[in-house]
Amino acid sequence: MNDNQLALRTVNVSRYVAPLREGGSMPGLVEADDQFLYVLKFRGAGQGAKALIAELIGGEIARLLGFRVPEIVFANLDSAFGRIEGDEEIQDLLKASTGLNLAIHYLSGSITFDPLATPVEARLASQIVWLDCLLMNVDRTVRNTNMLWWHKELWLIDHGAALYFHHSWNDWQEPRRPFIRVKDHVLLPQATLLETVDAEFRQKLTVRHIQAIVQTIPDEWLTDDTVFATPEEQRQAYAQFLETRLANSSFFVTEAQHARESLI
Repeated sequence: MNDNQLALRTVNVSRYVAPLREGGSMPGLVEADDQFLYVLKFRGAGQGAKALIAELIGGEIARLLGFRVPEIVFANLDSAFGRIEGDEEIQDLLKASTGLNLAIHYLSGSITFDPLATPVEARLASQIVWLDCLLMNVDRTVRNTNMLWWHKELWLIDHGAALYFHHSWNDWQEPRRPFIRVKDHVLLPQATLLETVDAEFRQKLTVRHIQAIVQTIPDEWLTDDTVFATPEEQRQAYAQFLETRLANSSFFVTEAQHARESLI
């Protein structure tokens, strides 16, 4: 990735295939005008555009750090889809999501990662735990791993529950904000190399990378006008949070290590 620019493709949804009734956001399987299938994340769903922002930031930081992440694209949804859908709940969701949404390339044939069936070595486990501590991602648990096994490789998906502070913006500037939910992370028992990973990832993820990623957030998703005066001010709030958390990564590494020790 160029340090100063990150370009995501934009596609147009050409066919709504089926709902994926998973979690509270109820994403949909769609076909786009490039003939590929995508999992569409609707901005009209419960968490609104904030879930899309977290998905975008979390997924692209993960990709930058070397994780396997399906391609993320912007997806335009025409108002016509809401008029022809028979299911009233889905019809309302489609109507509320007209315009720009986010979509993830569909990994056909992938299976949900099962930590009991597929062991993860310590280095990769530590890398994933570190990432989720940085992002404060609460949704990588035994109940819902949000990882897929595809072509004998582990892929990370669904970062929409990360950065949960932005639902209220309370204390977001606190440099040592605790992440208590790390204790529930599905890979925490295997994460024995957190300090090594911390040193590597702090070098790999730079302020310029963070700026490039937050600059991709569309203006129309940045609607917290009660907190921020402009979309750019809100983008910089995300950047400041990530930069501050990265600079204080030793705090969340220690927190994760203590949580791990309490499990073993």
